[in-house]
Amino acid sequence: MSKKIIFPLVVFFALAFSSNIVFGQKIYKVKYESQADLKVYVVEYESQCDLKVYHVKYESQASKDGLWFAVKYESQADKKVYFVDYESQADLKIYYVDYESQAGWKNKSKAHLLKF
Repeated sequence: MSKKIIFPLVVFFALAFSSNIVFGQKIYKVKYESQADLKVYVVEYESQCDLKVYHVKYESQASKDGLWFAVKYESQADKKVYFVDYESQADLKIYYVDYESQAGWKNKSKAHLLKF
């Protein structure tokens, strides 16, 4: 292959695979902690959270961090999550917001948890 073809292919694949890093996530809620990629706790107040989350109705709306789309099947998910009962058990603390525009990181040091 010539260099004229290889470079555009490298750029295309780099962008395609990195796009999920900065966008919302397809989430599947598992029944057992051992099945999860991530243990999540829902906090009562926004000030306590790492990530403000808004559930979108359509996969295409999950266009930024904190916008979660719940998938029906585990194989469709970017991340499998388990909701824990206690804050101390959680990898990530979330707070549900009322509007899509409010979603996003409050604690960016946890952003690596949703990258894949």
